[in-house]
Amino acid sequence: MSPNDITRRQILARGGVAALAATVAAPARAAENAADSWDHECDVLCVGSGAAAGTAAVIAASEGARVIVVEKMPILGGTTAKSGGVAWIFNHFALRARGVDDRKEDALRYAVRYGFSREYNPSSPTLGLDQTRYGVIEAFYDNGSKAIDRLRELDVAQFKEFRMFHVDRPAPDYADHLPENKVPAGRALEPAVGSGSAEGGGSLANQLAAYLRKANVPIMTSTRVTRIVKDGDGRVVGVEAVQKGKTIRIRATRGVIFGTGGYSHNVELCNLHQPSVYGSCSLPGSTGDFIPLAQAAGAKMGSLGLAWRSQVVLGEALKSRGVGWGAFVLPGDSMILVNKYGKRVVNEKRDYNDRTQAHFHYDAAHEEYANHLLFMLFDERSIDAFGGAFPFPANKGEQPHLLEGATWDALFAKIDAQLEGWAGRTGGVRLSPDFAATAKATVARFNAYAKKGVDPDFGRGQYRYDRDWHLLFSTRRKGTSWPENPYPKPVMHPFTAKGPYYALVLAPGTLDTAGGPQINANAQILGADGVPIPGLYGAGNCISAPTGQAYLGAGGTIGPALTFGYIAARHALRA
Repeated sequence: MSPNDITRRQILARGGVAALAATVAAPARAAENAADSWDHECDVLCVGSGAAAGTAAVIAASEGARVIVVEKMPILGGTTAKSGGVAWIFNHFALRARGVDDRKEDALRYAVRYGFSREYNPSSPTLGLDQTRYGVIEAFYDNGSKAIDRLRELDVAQFKEFRMFHVDRPAPDYADHLPENKVPAGRALEPAVGSGSAEGGGSLANQLAAYLRKANVPIMTSTRVTRIVKDGDGRVVGVEAVQKGKTIRIRATRGVIFGTGGYSHNVELCNLHQPSVYGSCSLPGSTGDFIPLAQAAGAKMGSLGLAWRSQVVLGEALKSRGVGWGAFVLPGDSMILVNKYGKRVVNEKRDYNDRTQAHFHYDAAHEEYANHLLFMLFDERSIDAFGGAFPFPANKGEQPHLLEGATWDALFAKIDAQLEGWAGRTGGVRLSPDFAATAKATVARFNAYAKKGVDPDFGRGQYRYDRDWHLLFSTRRKGTSWPENPYPKPVMHPFTAKGPYYALVLAPGTLDTAGGPQINANAQILGADGVPIPGLYGAGNCISAPTGQAYLGAGGTIGPALTFGYIAARHALRA
């Protein structure tokens, strides 16, 4: 199937496929001899076909290198093809054209403060990080705009500034309010083809593949790498892979660049390294293949516990770990999240990555994770006015996990009954005995906040991010009879005095994980001794995220992925 034939419907359908089994690296052999036979030979081998590997392949091919791309799935594009295709980049051409000075010193302070807050030290030359991780995030700043410029120059993808069409201004970062963020909006770019639509990521993946095909780059789908091959000097010289049940060997004289996915669909790795993952928006090929392969090659692991997080509708995730959508920016204004005790625990309008981390708080007084599951409560106004904005269904019958009650007590009884049926898969989470009383008091308190336009508990609506992204993800349903929100903050509206009321159970999930081997500023995979493994590179979700736990803004995954794909290709050709 040509990547140009891929539709979002096909990708979403495949997103529900059960998780694939984890790839296990073959035992390491004795060092390979360069005279060994090979089935294929190239200068640069790119493993994967999303933004990371695709960009690496394009850059290498544009400089005259012989390139081969291998992809274990039968379709191209990886999770990039399922995304919006937005890339978050420092100091890019559109900012410069508007006269915005995205200074390196300020930019790095924002990135490290947000992504490595426990280590951040503004008085340190490396902002509190070790030299390797500081060098990596510095390389992101130095090369991100260059990568975008090169893709535009090659006419691969004509990016443009991602603007919030409903307010006609650049999209704010996910931590626009941090004092370190001197350019709080405008760093997000979108591919000109497919921009402003759900086809953005598919168009980006297709444009990368189209360039490669035009350059006559061999692209092998349904080809799974099973071993990294080294020569007698310890240099990576190629790989072994399985294709149609047969083992093939591919030699790469300049480098092997892995741009594969994370491990969201490898339950064993998730259970070992993640606080909790019930489901993922990533494609089912995200099984963490690179981790055991890199370990067998002697790689040093960076953080394995990182992920790009999103809440998921629990019922959907229990049915199929591969979910079509995450609960990104929660819709509605008369809507809150409460835990098993009926208490709000987070600003419901925060970005998906940060909001999901509220699930992981450990209550030492009760030896439990009280927020392990959260309950999205809303009324008839919100589901009618914003129906169709996920996870609100356009028609109630479309969401089988939607709970409805004529009164709060009736709704709470249905929540607890649903939890009882899932107890064997959730650690036995049930509502506390005083949930009903506490939740009603929480609703009453929120109603008062909505009327005043001030949320003293979590600051909902205080920052531009909350307001702008709410308007984008809470577009009013055509035909609704409910009036516009007349209260001071559009993100908050009092609940109706009478039911019906509704609920959805939300659980922690991922767009994909972001943990794996540690790279350096050249995108080289480091060995256990901290020295680069010659000929081995990584970019994208298969490595330890260059930006740590921070989802810096829209496109916070694709921006670093394509940047380090660009860096890897250029270094491989010059090493």
